[in-house]
Amino acid sequence: MKKLFSIFVLALMLPLAACAKDYQEGKHYTVVGETLTAKPEVREFFSFYCPHCLSFEPFMKDLAKSLPEGATFEKNHVDFMRAASPQVQFEITKSMIVAQQLPQEETLIAAIFDAIQKQRKPLASQAELRELFTKQGVDGEQFDKLMKSFGVNSKAKHMKKLQDQYTKNGALTGVPTIIVNGKYRVNANELDRGDFLNDYKNIVLYLLTLKS
Repeated sequence: MKKLFSIFVLALMLPLAACAKDYQEGKHYTVVGETLTAKPEVREFFSFYCPHCLSFEPFMKDLAKSLPEGATFEKNHVDFMRAASPQVQFEITKSMIVAQQLPQEETLIAAIFDAIQKQRKPLASQAELRELFTKQGVDGEQFDKLMKSFGVNSKAKHMKKLQDQYTKNGALTGVPTIIVNGKYRVNANELDRGDFLNDYKNIVLYLLTLKS
């Protein structure tokens, strides 16, 4: 039985292994950092103002669920879109981090996308963000407290720091962009157009296995 199980596991791994052999540094992915992150991570740089990011949401959720044990999926909101000032986008970054700490996370993320892209609401003030959250069942005072908290502000500043770092070295020129383990950027334009989403997922899983 143990032997049969091993054969079954090997069979499942073969498509990924075969596919991984075809991935080439400088073509399918680019090295954009000098060192690996302390823990395995997949970081999606995105914006609530980006239509492509909205269309990619179902795939990103599926990708997050497909990661191996011990690897994390991090959403990194950016502030360089032309639709709003960096200050407004930074506040929306903070609101996303607040959402991640609440049981309504998925509903709140969807509501922010919907407000900005479908309802064309600017969400240009904390009062507007607060109203959006309270409509989804979040206590207003809890929202205010979290938006001012050290943890939320520290994480938002960390996201901004990473954004600036990868923008400066040319790794981040648009969204959505995925960087794996802080070192490898997926070059989406080079992936299989006929099986794009599966190819995207496979290269992310492959890059998580690289140790140097």
